[in-house]
Amino acid sequence: MHMSKTPAETRVVVGMSGGVDSSVTAWLLKQQGYDVIGVFMKNWDDTDEFGHCTAEDDFADVRRVCDKIGIPYYTVNFEKEYYEKVFSYFLDEYRKGRTPNPDVLCNREIKFKQFLDAALDLGADYIATGHYARVELHEGEYRLLRGVDQNKDQTYFLNQLNQYQLSKALFPIGHLPKPDVRKIAEEADLATAKKKDSTGICFIGERNFKEFLSGYLPAQPGEMQTLAGEVKGHHDGLMYYTLGQRHGLGIGGSGDPWFVVGKDLERNVLLVEQGEHEELFSRGLFATDLNLISAANRPETFTCTAKFRYRQPDQGVTVHLRPNNTCEIVFDQPQKAVTPGQAVVLYDGDVCLGGATIDKVYKTEAEVKNRVEVIG
Repeated sequence: MHMSKTPAETRVVVGMSGGVDSSVTAWLLKQQGYDVIGVFMKNWDDTDEFGHCTAEDDFADVRRVCDKIGIPYYTVNFEKEYYEKVFSYFLDEYRKGRTPNPDVLCNREIKFKQFLDAALDLGADYIATGHYARVELHEGEYRLLRGVDQNKDQTYFLNQLNQYQLSKALFPIGHLPKPDVRKIAEEADLATAKKKDSTGICFIGERNFKEFLSGYLPAQPGEMQTLAGEVKGHHDGLMYYTLGQRHGLGIGGSGDPWFVVGKDLERNVLLVEQGEHEELFSRGLFATDLNLISAANRPETFTCTAKFRYRQPDQGVTVHLRPNNTCEIVFDQPQKAVTPGQAVVLYDGDVCLGGATIDKVYKTEAEVKNRVEVIG
């Protein structure tokens, strides 16, 4: 850890969600002698279909855990900031037929900006979260490293953090496997020890995604067609489908499964093809909002590995840096269902180099060659 004071003189404000990871984060820091404060972030006014506010349950768990550990706790409300900075972007992307990743934006704009500012107002030296990631100081720079538990590593969602944010961040469970975190919670008798992990997008929770989205964006049903124009059925609204999707298309018949291979926004047509169609694959991409975590000068062109979605094994790529925080990325092997709106995250071994937002994909070798040579 990057400390100059003793733990007792060091105030750490922990972002607590009411889950086991952030509970153990707070417990570990307290055990290590830090001056710990728990803060619950309320980012969404969420009442489920029964009129029950799930945030109240989560805050009750935070309260129980903090009382057990013996630390003060507060709640902060970022609903307005979350709506403006994260949710409105989420809706805009869906309007454009893209598939956004709100967690990446939430980390950059809320947890490591609004929450960090609130923590500093409480006199914090650092903030801590229950992310499975690690930070280390290396030759005067902060590096973001994958969590030791490769199944749980969350650096994908932290790819937009900068040097200042990392200098203020502690990830106390980043070196632990998930089963160990549960075990610590059980041994410490924390109320959240057996609470199941939350899944999905935080503001949707356990609700039906289609129902949720249709409450904000009017759905426009249309036709499902093959690339040759053959009508195969009807869709409920382009925003409900993602590239590479095969379930829920309702196309009968025998043979290989059908996949979403594209969206024609102008005609409101969902493009589908059968089997591992070449249209599903791409050879490269153009990305915007590139964030390179290290300030050190990188060559204009470099090789590394990348993920185009959270659960994907690393893929070999060549990155060509472009002006205005953009880049072209060429894949060593064709990649399936690379989706505009999602994050592309770059790695060198365990080090997360940063990431960007996929803007468009290049389907053919010629397209890639043309792009890279023209600009290169």
